[in-house]
Amino acid sequence: MKRRIFFSVVGAMALGFAGCQKTASNEIPVGEFASLTGKEATFGQSSHEGTVLAVEQINEAGGVLGKKIKLLYEDNASKPGESANAVNKLIAKDGVVAILGEVASSRSLEAAPICQSNKIPMVSPASTNPKLTETGDYIFRVCFIDPFQGTVMANFAKNSLKEQKVAIFTDVKSDYSKGLAKFFKEGFTKAGGQIVAELDYNGGDKDFKGQLTAIKAANPQGVFVPGYYTDVALICIQAKEIGFDVPFYGGDGWESSKLTEIGKQAVEGNYFSTHYSPDAGGEKAKAFVEAYKKRYNGKSPDAMAALGYDSAEILADAIKRAGSTEGDKIRDALAATKDFDAVTGKISINKQRDADKAAVIVQVKDGKFEYKETVKP
Repeated sequence: MKRRIFFSVVGAMALGFAGCQKTASNEIPVGEFASLTGKEATFGQSSHEGTVLAVEQINEAGGVLGKKIKLLYEDNASKPGESANAVNKLIAKDGVVAILGEVASSRSLEAAPICQSNKIPMVSPASTNPKLTETGDYIFRVCFIDPFQGTVMANFAKNSLKEQKVAIFTDVKSDYSKGLAKFFKEGFTKAGGQIVAELDYNGGDKDFKGQLTAIKAANPQGVFVPGYYTDVALICIQAKEIGFDVPFYGGDGWESSKLTEIGKQAVEGNYFSTHYSPDAGGEKAKAFVEAYKKRYNGKSPDAMAALGYDSAEILADAIKRAGSTEGDKIRDALAATKDFDAVTGKISINKQRDADKAAVIVQVKDGKFEYKETVKP
């Protein structure tokens, strides 16, 4: 059963309730779809919490255009097909003026054509596959994209880790994983490195030892695994079990407390690129961390929470600059976003409706994500 939430008053603390509610004339309805349950639930939970915090703060400060933002959300349960259902409902039944979501590229790609055809602006917090914004001029994101992220990790493996021969292990069910693998390969080979093995798995598999044994036999110095944290943790565990002890690294799909909770010692020392680190931010990032901890009982925010927060803030800023809740005017204002002071750093929306911004590389150390370096475009 899906749950929905409405935030139209300051300090609303409930995490969901059933039923339907009409939008009042002093409210601006904004939709959100996220993986609040299911396989990648921590992604959606984090981005949702960041979004909720931003909406609460915006409303507390007086709202937008003299109105409060009313946030309505739908849970896609991390399942194919559910994002399309969620967005259709938010648009057709709830009458939202814009959509926030999703983290996973595959699920955002489901929803984007629906938003585009209905001329409803959509802002993804964290979907990095380049194809997303190619859907049309109503589709935006506040994160970097895979060509940049893949190149960042390729250069990190080649220059910082000094690796010459690496393997790539890709989730063939994931648009995100396939895209990131492609750009890593291009970047690594362009830098003079060699890809000695390329193997695939299906997201959700439990046994990876056959592929890992084949990868080990190719004798790579490291392995790039552009997957999601649930699979990555098991892959690292099983690599250790067969005595395969080289650095593993990946992209922002690794970012979840579940990575270390599941993987424990097996993920120690590995690396991944992401959008944000609380140890690398400015004053706005520090204020966000403090507010998030206060709002969520001392819990520290991750990159998905920060991006959820940024997506809501950038949308609210666009509505304010547009002076309207009409889709085409919000779209134009989003496209004109320049040097927005976001939690994850300065964001400018380029001609492809992607965010020009830096990436952060972190290392898993003592069960935590330790900041290593920032890489700018």
